[in-house]
Amino acid sequence: MSRPDNDQAIKAVHILSTGMGEQHKEHRHGSRLPQLWWVLTSQSWIKVPITCFVIEHRDGLVLFDTGLDPAIKSDPNYIDSVIGRFLLGRIFRLHITPDDALGKQLEKLGLAPGDVKKAVISHLHFDHIGGIAEIPEAELIVGKDEWDQLSGPHPEREWVLREHIELPSAKWNPIDFAPTDDPLLAPFGGCYDVMGDGSMILMPTPGHTPGSLSMLVRSDGLSPLLLVADLAYDIKLLMKDQVPGTGDADTLRSTYAKVRALKEQLPDLVILGSHDPASAGALASSGWPAGKSS
Repeated sequence: MSRPDNDQAIKAVHILSTGMGEQHKEHRHGSRLPQLWWVLTSQSWIKVPITCFVIEHRDGLVLFDTGLDPAIKSDPNYIDSVIGRFLLGRIFRLHITPDDALGKQLEKLGLAPGDVKKAVISHLHFDHIGGIAEIPEAELIVGKDEWDQLSGPHPEREWVLREHIELPSAKWNPIDFAPTDDPLLAPFGGCYDVMGDGSMILMPTPGHTPGSLSMLVRSDGLSPLLLVADLAYDIKLLMKDQVPGTGDADTLRSTYAKVRALKEQLPDLVILGSHDPASAGALASSGWPAGKSS
């Protein structure tokens, strides 16, 4: 498979590890039981990576999410909400050290946080915005529907931690999706061109949260990539239409159908989830240069 040359927009794609976690089996695979029941009673845990992606574009580095902040492990008051602190360890088991911080992971690849031009935030959960303080010069792109959650009375109940999002240094850009007649993208209800050259296209993929988005990464001669964040924790389950134990099930199934239809039109499409252990191997075997983890 051919590699991008110096005239192409994207030179490399990396997957970064910002720690490991564990989630309940019901969280990952779904359950007929009420969510609070399995959160408090389940004893089945599955190890999952906590990742984000780095795209080396000719005009600067672009991140897809920023991972988890190690302070969530070391600071007992990282979450302001007492209820949130009570529930955190019952929903997630987190394994993270200072070396897992976004900046250190970038440095392992010979990259610098100051070189990050833009960071696309798939959704506002704490394990996707944890590195924004390390990239104060970057434009932070988020869907407007996702951003609007901050106007609600209790966003922390959905693990949207206002105190770690509304930083004085953060350059947030809540975006709207423009209508498109592109037959690949039109079913998603709109799109947003991150760099203005068609190499990275955002589309709304709600279900995990109301304003979740995904990013289609394209370069001539290479398999297209679809970064879906937490739309599915396991891409095999998305392809089987099996929804997880969180999010809105009906909306997830609607979005899953759109993703599967895109895969039918682009048979070589590689779909990558942020908590899918298979993502690192799928990227490494996709043919993209530097398709490896930090």
